[in-house]
Amino acid sequence: MRKLLSIMLVIMLVGSLFIGCAKKEEPVTEPTEATSAESTEATAENTEANADTQESGYADGIYFATEDNFNDQTGWKSTVTVTVEGGKITKVDWNAANKAAGKDKKTASADGDYGLVAKGGAQAEWHEQAAVVEQYLVDNQSVDGINLLDEEGHTDSITGVSIHVGDFAALVEKALAQGPVGKGPYTDGVHYAEASDFGSSGWKDNVTITVINGNILAVNWNGTSKDGGKDKKTASIDGDYGMKNGGAQSEWHEQAAAMEAYLLETQSPDQITMTAEGTTDAVTGVSIHVGDFVTLCQEALSK
Repeated sequence: MRKLLSIMLVIMLVGSLFIGCAKKEEPVTEPTEATSAESTEATAENTEANADTQESGYADGIYFATEDNFNDQTGWKSTVTVTVEGGKITKVDWNAANKAAGKDKKTASADGDYGLVAKGGAQAEWHEQAAVVEQYLVDNQSVDGINLLDEEGHTDSITGVSIHVGDFAALVEKALAQGPVGKGPYTDGVHYAEASDFGSSGWKDNVTITVINGNILAVNWNGTSKDGGKDKKTASIDGDYGMKNGGAQSEWHEQAAAMEAYLLETQSPDQITMTAEGTTDAVTGVSIHVGDFVTLCQEALSK
């Protein structure tokens, strides 16, 4: 009898253990076709997004670069502004400023002042060809594919473009290498201001400033005479103004050019410190009165 009870007890214990183990097993759910498709699609999208980011590698923002000097022959200084969004180049502005200030190159071309077709026999105006070059960069995300045929910068890589593109390619690489710099504080376009009347010297000063991507790219300080005739710069260049005859170390147009260059460097007329007499110690070699220049620059840029 005792042996029978022992056997029954063992059987009951083994049964309890088996039931307990069975309860711990979780049911396995097979993935549905819809779930698998969603997972595959999400993975593909992530892979594609990562590939796009790695392909361009550009940080979002505005990139800007300009040539260091105005071209001695043409008088233009090229600029490139590149906008990057989502790691890709989405907008490009290839332009230029003239050493005489005034209209930027695109505006001058659109207004018929540049005259690439009429004067040079080109198949399209400069601003039209520039737009094709800009679109090439947006489409290709790089200037590596632009083949330059000569030192002047002609290319056979972009259909319909006969203008020089060497400066464009160089500035794009320069801008992207520098990283995003944003936009300057000024409004793009031509800014102009002139004195309210002729001074005691008989001249009425004026200032013209060209702004591209919010930056000062060209400055022209000049003046008109109450007697008409030559402007102040031309009179100085021709020797009619004659500052050296009065003991100055250089002529008026040379000192004016030094002030223009200083404004291009500092990007603000507020950076020009003046003495009580209206001269400045900030620019080496400048002894002329610069008060009108500073005031007119401030007025022009505030408009």
